Amino acid sequence: MTDTPQDSSPPASASSTTAVDAEKLIRSLRRKEGTWVEWGQACTALLKAGYNSQRIFEETGFEPIQQNQVSVAAQVYTSMVNAGASDEVRSHFMGKGSDILYEFRILSQVERAGAAALMLTHNLDVDDARQVAKAIKEFSHFGSLPQGFTDTPGDAMAYQCWQLARQKSDLQERSRLIARGLKLASSQTARAQIEQLLVDFTVVARREAPRLPVYRLDTEEQLPRVVPVVGKLPLSTRDLLAVPLPEEIEPFRMVKFSGAGAWVAIPGWQVILNAEDPVAVLGMSDRLPVPLQGKVEEVLIIADRAQRQWDADSYFLADNAGNLELYWFEQSPDIPILGRVVLVMRPKKIVDEDYTKDGWQIDD
Repeated sequence: MTDTPQDSSPPASASSTTAVDAEKLIRSLRRKEGTWVEWGQACTALLKAGYNSQRIFEETGFEPIQQNQVSVAAQVYTSMVNAGASDEVRSHFMGKGSDILYEFRILSQVERAGAAALMLTHNLDVDDARQVAKAIKEFSHFGSLPQGFTDTPGDAMAYQCWQLARQKSDLQERSRLIARGLKLASSQTARAQIEQLLVDFTVVARREAPRLPVYRLDTEEQLPRVVPVVGKLPLSTRDLLAVPLPEEIEPFRMVKFSGAGAWVAIPGWQVILNAEDPVAVLGMSDRLPVPLQGKVEEVLIIADRAQRQWDADSYFLADNAGNLELYWFEQSPDIPILGRVVLVMRPKKIVDEDYTKDGWQIDD
């Protein structure tokens, strides 16, 4: 798709969301009326009006990837104009350059205007645009500017060239980077820094980035399931019902939640993975329907609220006059079942807690 408009007739309003306005936007895009900036604004307006990218493609011929490019680039153009881009820059990019402005999406409003001006001044292409965006972004991370370089897009590119040239032992490649840096530099001080490389042939070894600590999960059990905690018994039935059903986001079972509440991570055992709507309740081991043997300690009771069908081989959370209680029913009960207990988990067992705190002790 080219950026040059095929028709200069007035564009459809991109801010409309009514059915009639949507039809106008569709018709305008189908005919490629107006400028590419207006195409992008129209695509954005249609998305906000409830259209998806596939439907827009079917009705206008704009492929989803093209819709994304012109929509994002149009936002970059608008912010560039708001930042005070010159008439020359505005006029040039109104006619073409959506692919170039798309690369500047990672920059701030002011940086976009400066980058666009640099592109026009030196007649740079889209491959250069990626380098310009990268150079400006990295340059903005400096707490204090490198010696001799000013806070301008040209000097950001010049610094990138200076840095890369110092790492090159090949004289031809080094000379190419020096020439490019001198061409793009905005300040005389930046040019002076780069000119020093013409007499200083020291090669500064590039430090390789360290390896990322990458790990792939091999089993389901290694990826825990995050479960909402209702609270510690005694609880009311209302407490259980107030706990939301969390929506897990794959592939890492991430859970989004806002508001008050507690969560606990349970190992990805099969019984936990099979639970449809698990919740956790804290209780004491000696207060269960069948008290647990051994040390009295706090336990975590996991119940699946989706399982409310009685069977004689399970324990259940049930509503007893508004109170949440744990039961085993020999026969089908008359009180409401609120969830089947799928797991009771004891805390990690430490044989001698005081012993493990003494790091200097060794085995005989």
